[in-house]
Amino acid sequence: MGHLSRAARGGPYDAGRAVGRMNTLVSAWSRGATTLGAWTTLNTPLVAESLALVGHDYVCVDQQHGISSDSSLVAGLMAIAAGGATSLVRVAANDPSMIGKALDSGADGVIIPSVNDRGEAERAVQSCTYAPHGERSIGPIRTAASGRGPTPPTPDPPACIVMVESVSAVSNIDEICAAPGVDAVYIGPADLALSLGCAPSLGAAPGVHAEAIAKIVSACSRHDVISGIHCGSAQQVIECVKMGIQMVTVSTDSQLLASAAARRLNDVDEGLSSIPGIIRTSARFDRKAV
Repeated sequence: MGHLSRAARGGPYDAGRAVGRMNTLVSAWSRGATTLGAWTTLNTPLVAESLALVGHDYVCVDQQHGISSDSSLVAGLMAIAAGGATSLVRVAANDPSMIGKALDSGADGVIIPSVNDRGEAERAVQSCTYAPHGERSIGPIRTAASGRGPTPPTPDPPACIVMVESVSAVSNIDEICAAPGVDAVYIGPADLALSLGCAPSLGAAPGVHAEAIAKIVSACSRHDVISGIHCGSAQQVIECVKMGIQMVTVSTDSQLLASAAARRLNDVDEGLSSIPGIIRTSARFDRKAV
């Protein structure tokens, strides 16, 4: 299938099928599918489940810039599984203990921020992999019951997704992609823009920003590694998929909430403006119809 084919999502969570289940995200990539996902930052499992239920292929719990705590992580991951999506965690740093805890809690994969060279990419892979091929410690909080522990039978290993978000990382992109065990390179477009001396931007902004992203996508293609990116609009998603990016985050829960609330409030405010004598109480929207 071509890269414009959409992934086939898994069904709702079934504990009886948990043992030996495939990592559906990696499986979809192997078939050439484009995967669309969402980011959750609000530390609310119900929101994470809702994002999964509407049809996103993956939902990522953000522990770097979100407010998700370790105490609520398991509930969030269970909620995502209940909605039928692949569960990911963006850990706060390229740290073995953080990566191990996310995977022990049941994540299908991890997104590791600020990976700038091959050595840092290899460190991320090692933290995702049990001995003798890696350095992940055994701590089966949930993995033993789900069949994701270190002993056979085991399903596919968790997805190791490294973030590229700096000029130095772009310079080293071929070496990063060549690190064995890296499943995907996820572009952090806002930090990459800052590193390039540009205003922060999601998607691929015209100019040096888009050129750097194209270089990353090209390297991923050469090394048979999936490329991913964070977008802020439907148009950005379409443009990035046209560039060959197969893992695209289309929305973030906090941004969805704010934009939907603003649209509803503006719609109501415009409607009220046509009613004679209506005065809005907020200083932001004071309006008296004549």
